[in-house]
Amino acid sequence: MTTSPDRPATDTQYLRLLANTIRGLSIDAVQAAHSGHPGMPMGMADVAAVLWKEFLKHNPANPRWFDRDRFVLSAGHGSMLLYSLLHLFGYDLPLEELKQFRQWGSQTPGHPEYGHTPGVETTTGPLGQGIATAVGMAIAEASLAGRFNDGQHQPVDHYTWVIASDGDLEEGISHEACSLAGHLKLGKLIVLYDDNHISIDGPTGLSFSEDVCKRFEAYGWHVQRINGHDYGAIRKAIRWAQEVTDKPSIIACRTTIGYGSPNKAGKASAHGEPLGEEEARLAKANLGLPPDQTFYIPEAIRSLADEARTQGQALEAEWVSRVEAFLEADAERAQRWKQTLNKEVPAAALDIPPFEAGKAIATRTASGKVLDHIAPLIPSLVGGSADLTPSNKTFPKGETAFSADNRKGRYIHFGVREHAMAAIMNGMALHGGVLPYGGTFFVFTDYMRAAMRLSALMGVQVIYVLTHDSIGLGEDGPTHQPIEHLASLRAMPHMRVIRPMDAHETAEAWKMALLRRDGPTCLVLTRQGLPVYDREAEGLAPAALAQKGGYVLCEDDGFDRILIATGSEVAIALEAKKLLNARGYKLRVVNMPCTEVFDAQDDEWRESVLPKGIRKRVAVEAGATQSWWKYVGLDGKVIGLDRFGASAPGKVLYEKLGLTAERVAAALAD
Repeated sequence: MTTSPDRPATDTQYLRLLANTIRGLSIDAVQAAHSGHPGMPMGMADVAAVLWKEFLKHNPANPRWFDRDRFVLSAGHGSMLLYSLLHLFGYDLPLEELKQFRQWGSQTPGHPEYGHTPGVETTTGPLGQGIATAVGMAIAEASLAGRFNDGQHQPVDHYTWVIASDGDLEEGISHEACSLAGHLKLGKLIVLYDDNHISIDGPTGLSFSEDVCKRFEAYGWHVQRINGHDYGAIRKAIRWAQEVTDKPSIIACRTTIGYGSPNKAGKASAHGEPLGEEEARLAKANLGLPPDQTFYIPEAIRSLADEARTQGQALEAEWVSRVEAFLEADAERAQRWKQTLNKEVPAAALDIPPFEAGKAIATRTASGKVLDHIAPLIPSLVGGSADLTPSNKTFPKGETAFSADNRKGRYIHFGVREHAMAAIMNGMALHGGVLPYGGTFFVFTDYMRAAMRLSALMGVQVIYVLTHDSIGLGEDGPTHQPIEHLASLRAMPHMRVIRPMDAHETAEAWKMALLRRDGPTCLVLTRQGLPVYDREAEGLAPAALAQKGGYVLCEDDGFDRILIATGSEVAIALEAKKLLNARGYKLRVVNMPCTEVFDAQDDEWRESVLPKGIRKRVAVEAGATQSWWKYVGLDGKVIGLDRFGASAPGKVLYEKLGLTAERVAAALAD
């Protein structure tokens, strides 16, 4: 472990006043809400004061300025620390909003929410997610800097800062993400660890006794340990962390939770409950604040907002001048810069070459061919796989891997780190200038779900390439065969789940994902080959109708029953139609690759596809039946899998588990 060199000190008196003001605001907001976490803001106020006052590059007048430093409060339960900082430094967060902490309609929810409060870079609260997301932000910064910075021009040059808690570092996702960050040598990622030795249950020693600093040294991080209430030590440690450019840095800041509270400082009771009115008065008096005033801001601190805005505007103006010079130096590079920052998807990228009809192709393979086409045309596209590259088909031809030695590469080897991969993709998307995608087996969304939920909650554009989508993957058996996953992800608000029926529809699914800016998309793809139909010759509707989520694939005149299917089961549905036609039945086959998009269509479209008057309906899908009953109704039937799979060849499993054209035909004929 290392210790920082001496540096000259500055005005600690002002910093102490700022930190105590943060403490007072946090005490009062939690007390007014009768709910919240005062201990962490009180403990980390000194560290935050130094960082924001002396180091953080930001512009409160423009929270989305591209080259700002990113600040992530991974310990999201301590949200009043962030809200106090945002208000005091001049963001558009009035004091009245702090007074409405945790109340309906306020901009100060219990945990920070991206898009809800100016200056909040990511939604945090589920522990570990913030620090893992920050790794994604740092990867995005390094990727863009590697592709656009040169000896004369530095259009991308900022840090990613994190305040993390013991809980963040206990959660498994932090191990995954921080291991990768060390491997990639992300030198502009700096974590300030609130080492307060307290958790909800009591001392962290109840369950957490590892040496965190040694752990991070093993990851390849630069490590320091300091007194988190010593302004000089904080300043020196941050400066040294900035000087280390070939490693991410963690500074273990030994702090006292609830600092300043005479009776609760250092105790678990300071973590997640108000101090109480009497203790709040005693704490404020102890901190040199008026004990009977609430939401007090000293006059000396009030000018901080204007100062921060003035400084931030000057920093942004200087960056704009640098970028203008950068753009003028090279017209071709300027065009690529604008395309990248705007995440442009040119028309040429959407003009995907058609697939040859008449031969079977797995939709995962079709997805790989789509990536080969679009990757050179979309410079913002950066993706990878969780150590399943050959299976996921996610490495586009002509691309190289992003690494510590090659920042220009646009393919990321995430390693066997599905959860971290999902959170890192969130961070890349939130950073800007990056359109991330990541691949794994569909069943492993079990590992990713917490981060996927946050991508949906935040409405960020990430693309999940999820292969081996059903029992069709075969011999690997039930541990690898997703059953409940389609229904589970369809139940998640704002998540789009697309399961294409063939190669042509896979291309349409990619188009949908590329053009959707307001949320994440799952591309659920097969291992086994599926027929590629000559749609016009075979009387099937165009694949472009997948953009509607659900559509009439084919039908008989005078049909009186409807068969609904997705993905690999569409071929089964078409075979069932032939069997039924031979017996004189007339039916409509509906292909529904994305129920969320279908549900968003107007009443006229939905009625045209699933007319209410036709009540004889069957849905077939190689997964849990739960999500289909709203489409078939009480009179309908669902043929699926409400049990786990087995180890056998895929074709055998379809037969043994009853996913056959004969069974489907029998169900619709009853």
